[in-house]
Amino acid sequence: MQTTAEALANLERITDSPLFVTLGRIFTEAGHELSLVGGPVRDAFLGRKSPDLDFTTSATPDETLAILKPHVDAHWDIGREFGTIGARMGDDTVEITTYRADKYDPESRKPHVAFGSDLNEDLFRRDFTVNSMALRLPEKIFVDPFQGLKDLLDGVLRTPGKPEDSFSDDPLRMMRGARFASQLGFEIEPATFEAMTAMADRINIISAERVQAEFVKLMLGKHPRLGLEALVDSGLAAHVLPELPALKLETDEHHHHKDVFEHTLTVVEQAIDYEKDYELEGDFILRFAALLHDCGKPATRRLEPGGGVSFYHHDLVGAKLAAKRMRALKFDNDSIKAVSRLIELHLRFFGYSDQAWTDSAIRRYVRDAGDQLLRLHALTRADVTTRNKRKADRLSHAYDDLEQRIVKIMEEEELNALRPDLSGEEIMAILDLKPSREVGQAYSFLMELRLEEGPLGPDEAKKRLLDWWNSR
Repeated sequence: MQTTAEALANLERITDSPLFVTLGRIFTEAGHELSLVGGPVRDAFLGRKSPDLDFTTSATPDETLAILKPHVDAHWDIGREFGTIGARMGDDTVEITTYRADKYDPESRKPHVAFGSDLNEDLFRRDFTVNSMALRLPEKIFVDPFQGLKDLLDGVLRTPGKPEDSFSDDPLRMMRGARFASQLGFEIEPATFEAMTAMADRINIISAERVQAEFVKLMLGKHPRLGLEALVDSGLAAHVLPELPALKLETDEHHHHKDVFEHTLTVVEQAIDYEKDYELEGDFILRFAALLHDCGKPATRRLEPGGGVSFYHHDLVGAKLAAKRMRALKFDNDSIKAVSRLIELHLRFFGYSDQAWTDSAIRRYVRDAGDQLLRLHALTRADVTTRNKRKADRLSHAYDDLEQRIVKIMEEEELNALRPDLSGEEIMAILDLKPSREVGQAYSFLMELRLEEGPLGPDEAKKRLLDWWNSR
C-alpha cells in the first residue's frame, strides 16, 4: 500500500496525460464538472493501473455526447438509459456517467434512474467507501467525503451510508462485497457483514447473468478463499451456489472424515498454485472445477459400519450437479462441459499409484480428458491435501510418472489426434455401406482397437474390420 502522498502523486502522473487534460478542458469549457471516479482512483492508491477509466459528470447524456463528438475517434451510447456514454480516444476507452440519484423499488431488479447534480450525492450512492473517492478535473482536487482513503489504508469494506439502505437499493452489492474481499484481500466491516447476512435472501431478485459476472470476478481474485468464506458465512451462497455450504457436512462422534468445505478451499488455492506450471494463469474453468469437484459428496454420503464414511460415485453425481448449477447461472455450454468433464474425471488417477496403468488405460485417460488434459493435471495434483507427507510424496511421484508416460506415448502415437486407423469414408468403402448406424459401430470397434493396441496401420485395421464384420 502506498502512502497518501505517493498515491496522490501517482494520480497526478496519471492525470497529466493528454487524455485527462483534454477531457477536463472540454467539459469545463462547456460549463460542466468532470471527475475521475471509483476504481481508477482506488487502484492508484493501491499502486496499480486500473483496467477501466470511469468518469462522472454534471452533464446529461445528450450534453456529454455533444461535448465528446468533436474530440473522439468513436463513441457509443449503449448505456445511455443509465446515463453512461462510452468513447474511444486514441488507445484509451472511457466511460462517462451523469451524476446519479437513483431510487429503487424494493421488489424490482432495476433502479428508477434519476440523474443528480452533485458529486457528493453521486459518491454516496456507490457501493463501498473505497470506491467513493474522486479526482476533480482539470483542478485535480481529491474528493473523499466518506473516508474511503482511511478504509483503503485499513483494508476495510464499508458502505458510504447505512448498509441496509445500500443493499436494499442494489442487492448485488452484497456479492460485490465478497468479490472485493477476494480481489483486495480486505475485511468486510462488521455492521456491513451483518446487513449482508440479514438481507441475503434479497439476492434472489438479481438476474443470474449479473450474479455470474460477480462470481467469475470473485474466483479470479487473488484471495478467493476470503470471498468464498464471505459468501458462505453470510448466507448468500445458500441462494446463489447452495452446493458450496452443503459441503459443510455434519459429523458425529463415531463417523469421522475430512471437513469437505475446508478441503475444497485448499484445493482451490492449490489449483491456483499449479496454474503457472501448466500455463493456465487466471483460469476460471480450473478454479471453478476445483471449487465444485466434491459437490456430489453430500448426495452420496453413506455412514458405513465400523465408523467409515463413503461417497461412492460422487464424481459422476458432482459432474451433473455442477452442470445444473452452471446452467442456472447462465454459463455458456463450452464452460459447462469443461467443468463437468473435469469433475467427472478428477478421481480417475487415484489408483495409478497402486498399480501402474497399461498403455491402453493411458490412451483412454487422454482420450476422455480431450482438451481438458492440462486442467485435469492441475486439478488432480491440487486434490491431494493430505498432511501425511509420505502419502503426498507418493502421489506426487506417481503423477509425475503418469505425465511422463503420457508425453512418451503422445510422441510415439500422436495421441493429440487420437482416432481409428481408418476414417468413416474408408469404412464405408470397405464394407460397401452408406452413412448409417453400422458405420458408427464399425468406427467404435476400430477406436477400441486403437485404444487397446495402439496404431495398427491401415492394412491390419482393414483385416480386423472385415473379420469383425463377417463375424456379426
